[in-house]
Amino acid sequence: MSATKHIYLASASPRRQELLQQIGVEFSLLQIEVDETPVPGEKPEAFVRRLALEKARAGRTQLDAGDTQPVLGADTAVVIGDTIMGKPHDREHGVAMLQALSGRTHKVMTAVALVGDHEAVRISTSHVTFDTLGTAACEAYWSSGEPVDKAGGYAIQGRAAAFVANLEGSYSGVVGLPLYETAALLREFDIYIP
Repeated sequence: MSATKHIYLASASPRRQELLQQIGVEFSLLQIEVDETPVPGEKPEAFVRRLALEKARAGRTQLDAGDTQPVLGADTAVVIGDTIMGKPHDREHGVAMLQALSGRTHKVMTAVALVGDHEAVRISTSHVTFDTLGTAACEAYWSSGEPVDKAGGYAIQGRAAAFVANLEGSYSGVVGLPLYETAALLREFDIYIP
């Protein structure tokens, strides 16, 4: 039996699309919507795992009955202690997030899930240390427009790279799709990676 090369991606994230393209995976996009509100008392790892699975399952429901190609879902959370930072609601919230990350180490957890003939999830946890940021730097970064709709209010692949004093873990995981874990999942589903 020859392995398939095609999957569905249940995500509108251009960064996840670019990362899949980077490793040569063929995919089609599915537009899905899931409620990303944490369940009260939900731990960050359980949160990203649940959302990645919910996204992949939501994508799966859009497929024709005979379509057996797996659906990939992913979710990323920026975490301080056990607090999930979420995405900024507005300028004030975004600047406050950056100030909370300033001069300290936080975790970035990204779960990736594949749903097909079975379900599987992998999680990547990275530790990111920010330099100390002044209010002016936080304000200027918000004004760039880059942090809008980003977990934790920043994009490591953009201007915020200048804030990162240290990264332990997966750069692609911080961007939004950990390629090592994704490749392992794809192999588990017999999906060829060139």
